[in-house]
This record gives sequence, structure tokens and C-alpha cells, in this order.
Amino acid sequence: MEKERIILGIDPGTTIMGYGILRIINNKPALEAMGVLELSKYDNHYLKLQRIFERVTGLIDQYHPDELAIEAPFFGKNVQSMLKLGRAQGVAMAAALNRDLPIFEYAPLKIKMSITGNGNAAKEQVADMLKRYLKIPSANMLPQLDATDGLAAALCHFFQTNNPVQAPKYHSWKDYINKNKEKVKNEK
Repeated sequence: MEKERIILGIDPGTTIMGYGILRIINNKPALEAMGVLELSKYDNHYLKLQRIFERVTGLIDQYHPDELAIEAPFFGKNVQSMLKLGRAQGVAMAAALNRDLPIFEYAPLKIKMSITGNGNAAKEQVADMLKRYLKIPSANMLPQLDATDGLAAALCHFFQTNNPVQAPKYHSWKDYINKNKEKVKNEK
């Protein structure tokens, strides 16, 4: 029987919110959907927050993800921008909590590092690595990099939680020695 898991990734924002959905079947991730929610057309900040809540709830109801991976706000110089970004993230998280969806938060540096190997990678580099790794046709790539940032959060979560190589478990020192005889030096 195939094991399936769906991860919703979100790049929160009050101008554009990006999202990506990964479907994992037998530990192989594939793009299910990605897109953006354009919020610049709304003047009212609270209306933007309402739209974020509605869209995230709609995505959860449509795709039935098992987990939400969301980009954490980064510390910027503009306190007002950071406050608005934190509100956008909080509303997206509230939508997930409203649907009993577990939430996992990742710093932008961690996401970029897990996708490209470089925590300072440009958004374009992240998008290109996603395209290659997930084998996304160019026609399916969106011009808004916020969509690939949301997808990157989902893939980062997959990488962080999908560790196929499990470390051996030991119950005691005796158990360790019995399972690792080649590492034990016997001195007489």
C-alpha cells in the first residue's frame, strides 16, 4: 500500500501570500499545486487578513494537507512591516489551527539552506532548484517568486521530517557493545 502525505507550505505576506502544496507518495515529493494570493488591491489591512484566513482555510479544505509549513517572519529594519508580516503569518496559522492542522515554522535562512545549500541564496536560485528537484515544467512555474517560496517551505519541511536513515537504537551499554563489536577495543 502506498503511503501518502500532503504538505501545505506558505510564504506569508500582506501584499502577496505564496503557497505550495506537495504530495508525497512513498517518500517521493511532487508538486500538487502552487499559487499566490494577491492582496495589494485591498486598502484595508484587516480585509487583507480576512482574505488570508479565507484562502488558507480554502486550501486546507480543498487539498486536505497533513501539515502546514510556514516561513517565519525575519527581523527587518522596518518594525511596521514586520508587525504586518507577523499578523499575516498569525492569521494563516489560525486558519490551520481552526482545521486542527499541525504547524511547523522555518526561518527563511533554514528554508534556503535546505533547498539550495546556501542560506543567502536569491529567490531565483530557490525557484530554479525547486524546478529541477521536483521536475516542474517551465510552463507551470509562476512569475511570482512568492509561490515558489511557499513551495520551498513545504519541501524544507519534507526534508526536515523525512529521515530515511534512522540511527540505531540502543537500550543499554551492553546492547551497544553487542551490536558494535568492531568498535570495541579489548585491552588486557
